[in-house]
Amino acid sequence: MNSMLSATRIRLILLLFWIGIFFYQVEPWLLLQEYAGFTLLGIFGAVLANATGAGGGVVFVPFFNQLDFTVAASVATSFAIQCCGMTAGAITWWSYYRKLQLTHNCEKDNWQSLSKVILLTVPASIIGVWMVQLQPHFFVNFSDPQSLHVGFGFFSIALSLAIFSSVFWLKDRGGNSKLSQFDCFALLVITWIGGGITAWLSIGVGELLAVYLIVRGFNVTFAIAAAVILSAFTVWGGVIFHVFVTKAIYWPVLLFAGAGAIIGGVLAKRLVLYFSPKNLKLFFAGWIFILGAITLPY
Repeated sequence: MNSMLSATRIRLILLLFWIGIFFYQVEPWLLLQEYAGFTLLGIFGAVLANATGAGGGVVFVPFFNQLDFTVAASVATSFAIQCCGMTAGAITWWSYYRKLQLTHNCEKDNWQSLSKVILLTVPASIIGVWMVQLQPHFFVNFSDPQSLHVGFGFFSIALSLAIFSSVFWLKDRGGNSKLSQFDCFALLVITWIGGGITAWLSIGVGELLAVYLIVRGFNVTFAIAAAVILSAFTVWGGVIFHVFVTKAIYWPVLLFAGAGAIIGGVLAKRLVLYFSPKNLKLFFAGWIFILGAITLPY
């Protein structure tokens, strides 16, 4: 109950904060007429992002490219919108986790590694983001953004096929719940690399974490929740660079798309909990496949 009240209070504060920013603008009603449509974009992107653990950048960046945003503006604005949507989603998923603990639900046993996963992956992911942002040539293979798009597209498709295979060929053993030493090491490496990918595309680290946990036999809902929470910390770590260095965030778009993203981040949990574990795996794998396919050049 206290967790739910806390989450509600945070959302109310965010709403009041948004209203204050809106009326602080010189011509707020003109902005409303020109940019209100971006609210729907924010809702759509955040629902998909928070229901799969993959970043909303796969929706935002291609859309911004169609509007002739610069590459820097597309990535920076996507980061900023995700700060809204992924944070709302992270709060929602954490409240759900706390509810499981308080109600002594048996499902909480599948979630016992959540805090450990977050403590392991957040620093590694943010370091990966900062390395690429501050020293783009640190990862030699990532020095060409176009090559990264191609490589990430093929990699996403391969990962989605691995999940499809796990649904139809691997026997359900009831779910893994504990991290092994190998898992801890693998998560550090995966999220470090994922952070670097996220710095380029504003997506990547959440997708990689969720796929790894699912393939390793962890609860699917747990995997998605962990990916959402990690993504929230990662985009907040990465957006600092865009606020103070690139200064490329398109603030009017953020004002409305960010509000929509907060709504989508709250709604996504309902979508995830509606599916059975098997159907959720199929949904997740299908989304990852689409993500990889649209990343490839044609």
